[in-house]
Amino acid sequence: MIPVTTLKDKNVALFGLGGSGLATAQALAAGGARVVAWDDNPDSVAKAEAARIATADLRQIDWSAVSAFVLSPGVPLTHPKPHWSVDLARAAGVEIIGDVELFVRERRAYAPDCPFIAITGTNGKSTTTALIAHILKASGRDTQLGGNIGTAVLTLDPLKAGRFFVVECSSYQIDLAPTIDPTAGILLNLTPDHLDRHGTMQHYADVKERLVAGSDTAIVAVDDTYTTLIADRVERSGTKVVRVSRRQPVIDGVYAEGARIFLALDGASRLFTDLSDIQTLRGGHNAQNAAAAIAACLAVGVDEDEIRAGLSSFPGLKHRMQPVGRKGSVVFVNDSKATNADAAAPALSSYDRIYWIAGGLPKEGGISTLSGYFPKIAKAYLIGEAAPAFAATLGDRVAYEISGTLERAVLHAAADAEQDATGPVAVLLSPACASFDQYKNFEVRGDAFVGHVAALPGVTMLIEANG
Repeated sequence: MIPVTTLKDKNVALFGLGGSGLATAQALAAGGARVVAWDDNPDSVAKAEAARIATADLRQIDWSAVSAFVLSPGVPLTHPKPHWSVDLARAAGVEIIGDVELFVRERRAYAPDCPFIAITGTNGKSTTTALIAHILKASGRDTQLGGNIGTAVLTLDPLKAGRFFVVECSSYQIDLAPTIDPTAGILLNLTPDHLDRHGTMQHYADVKERLVAGSDTAIVAVDDTYTTLIADRVERSGTKVVRVSRRQPVIDGVYAEGARIFLALDGASRLFTDLSDIQTLRGGHNAQNAAAAIAACLAVGVDEDEIRAGLSSFPGLKHRMQPVGRKGSVVFVNDSKATNADAAAPALSSYDRIYWIAGGLPKEGGISTLSGYFPKIAKAYLIGEAAPAFAATLGDRVAYEISGTLERAVLHAAADAEQDATGPVAVLLSPACASFDQYKNFEVRGDAFVGHVAALPGVTMLIEANG
């Protein structure tokens, strides 16, 4: 845990007692703050009380005595309308912050030289975060990984000199971190997302910009209009900007040409590495992720050979284009995290011949946007509630069967793939759907896929079957 001592002896109100909220309350209490916490869910309040966190309905407290209000990132700050607790804090003139802001204040106060890499973007941030942490750990550096990737930042080991922190940041977390100041900040891309919470695309982009604007080195992927403008604007403000791209050369930065990654300085470029043989970094989107990771690791002093070694040994992000088994020329790939069509596109673009397992609880729009990848699909195996609708979209353009269950889909896809004489093929779970019709979440679905693959005769597993 990172005790939050910068609010020692201060009265702090906190709303939102899910996993990160409860962890934040405990970190504040451990640092000596007087915390009073609340949640709209009585079960969450009960859990906090069991953890010896003081609770009270924030509508009944004296806000004039409160020094700071800590809001969990899942609670609306601005749109569609501010949560009632936000209105109370604003009316009292109390600052509203989140757990990432508490972390950066602790870092400034007690370990300002502690390397801090923060990553954001609409897509790819989890893979990039995991890749950077892996490179650092593989090089022998003391590394902590957390944030939006699943481990609350204040539950990480305490700040100290020489300890590296790699933190994935959602737009919600950035919105509650007004003084975020990473050693290296990464912005990967911007496409419309979470507009129900940000109101407009411009506001969403403005929030994301704050992360790189406060960085010592801003690493910005300039493959869309919003990020290109942000890179220019941040550079004009005096911040060092390293541009990365998967689509075009850059004058100063890191760029990809297919699977080859180049370093550029003053317009002169040289080959840094080739990702062709790294199965966990297939596809143009991963070339962008790798380029950003390379730039960040260089910015915090990692040696080039250490970076190349870390790239080569990267095991991949669990449930995201994760090769899990192999039998002859067939590779089995777990992309359970692809819970909508846009998220499934990278995996479909990364393999030339695919036995595709898709379906689950359908999202709006279905899979019609994936039609450009249909020629790559040898056959589709449709599961869950979405199966009839997906079958209608595939029509006579793609051979398919309605398998119903994931287990049956794996069995049939594996049998068909083994008979394919065209060369390397992938049995790909990339559902383009939520999991909730058949599984608790996409992680449970992905683990089930791995288990079904492990049960196939003759398959060499590339990961542990239990995840």
